[in-house]
Amino acid sequence: MNDVEIWSTGLRTTVNNPLKRSRRSAPIPTRSGLFCAGTSVMEQNWSEQTRMIHAGTRRSRYAETSEAIFLTQGYVYPDAETAAARFRGDVAEEGFIYSRYANPTVRMFEDRIAALEGAEDAFATASGMAAVNGALFCQLKAGDHVVSARALFGSCLYIVETLLPRFGIEVTLIDGTDTEQWRAAIRPETRLVFFEALSNPMLEVVDIAAVAGLAHAVGAQVVVDNVFATPVFQRPLELGADVVIYSATKHIDGQGRCLGGVALGSRSFIRERFEPYLKHTGGALSPFNAWVMLKGMETLAMRCEAQARSAAILADRIADHPRIARVHYPGRADHPQHEICARQMRAGGTVLSFEVKGGQAGAFRFLNALRLVLISNNLGDAKSLVTHPATTTHQRLDESVRAALGITPGLVRLSVGLEDVEDLAADILGALDRS
Repeated sequence: MNDVEIWSTGLRTTVNNPLKRSRRSAPIPTRSGLFCAGTSVMEQNWSEQTRMIHAGTRRSRYAETSEAIFLTQGYVYPDAETAAARFRGDVAEEGFIYSRYANPTVRMFEDRIAALEGAEDAFATASGMAAVNGALFCQLKAGDHVVSARALFGSCLYIVETLLPRFGIEVTLIDGTDTEQWRAAIRPETRLVFFEALSNPMLEVVDIAAVAGLAHAVGAQVVVDNVFATPVFQRPLELGADVVIYSATKHIDGQGRCLGGVALGSRSFIRERFEPYLKHTGGALSPFNAWVMLKGMETLAMRCEAQARSAAILADRIADHPRIARVHYPGRADHPQHEICARQMRAGGTVLSFEVKGGQAGAFRFLNALRLVLISNNLGDAKSLVTHPATTTHQRLDESVRAALGITPGLVRLSVGLEDVEDLAADILGALDRS
């Protein structure tokens, strides 16, 4: 593949096969009122990198340099009338009530990622799965119809395939890469469609604009899990999605420290549907974890761009090894949805998967021969992590389902970290040679 230049942070960077477009277009969303004393840092024309460092910052009267951590579960009021007004939701007395509902540090994280995503609003959750659960259940009821891509993370598939039908919600599962299957499955009574923009672990790419057009034609909402693509490389809202979900545990934290999630969309959806559901079901993000996510966002673009460069290099290096049957990386020209990736993403992402010859035994020999890359089930970390999906993240699926999804016994998923790419190549190729 040819390298092309992108401008995402004000510095010119070379990345394999990105979508070439500016990241300075979307204005930063703002809310009425300040939720802690002092100044709120907002600027309409900042670039992506600047937003990830400054957007949403609110300083107290102490004018701290870093974002403050408000480690409190409750708040006090100057008088009984103010307490009553806040609980009524009076705009004039907008403020905090209880940290399960909202917290100043959590609110900073929500505002910052909304600014990055170009969303009107956001609500942070205790984990990525809390965001998925909330985004689906807050707007569905018995009798509704959902169309979902079949290629989902195991816990997402459990919600869609097991929990939703338990509450009287009909679900149709399809191949998300086939636009005609979406067209056939979406009906006038379809309430919602759901898919991973890049599937786990096969890195299949869904045409977001095409699916959104079909869904909106019948009034259905489009919910997209954008974890693998990251907000750095893809903005589903710009392509027609209504709700975007992230496991902030992954790239947003980026250093394996804590759990978190977030849902983004219109202000009406977040405040009228998502927020009430999460407030009353208890999936709140802790203030400390929100502070960790804020610090992670400061380096998010630089980390993801470096990881994507290395992932593209490693995908090409691994593909030629005699122990490898096939490499799955959407930035490569041989990927089935490469053209869609080039159209809607700025790079192929930080994760690739590949099939090691010799089935599970061959994959295990390879994993155990690695010396630098760590065996784990996480991704998006500064450290390179390798996973055997068939026996870990997707082991609860029936063997026939795994086979239909392409999750073979020899499949390995590699989340590329920030190590020197030559060290990673030497470790991976050496492990293949030794196994």
